[in-house]
Amino acid sequence: MSKVKTSKSIKKRFHITSSGKLLRHKASRSHLLQKKTSQRKQKLRKIVSVNVKDLHNFVNSLPYIV
Repeated sequence: MSKVKTSKSIKKRFHITSSGKLLRHKASRSHLLQKKTSQRKQKLRKIVSVNVKDLHNFVNSLPYIV
């Protein structure tokens, strides 16, 4: 049986912690920042964990990491 390929795009966008959680950056911070308030941009800087209900989408894409 051949090896299962890891999705490189997902591997670059998400990080896994030692406890097994997936971390991601928040979206909407690349352009059109002039009309967003500084408080909103500050909140978008944070790194948050992926919801537990969405983890099943990553299991097949990251076979050797998750």
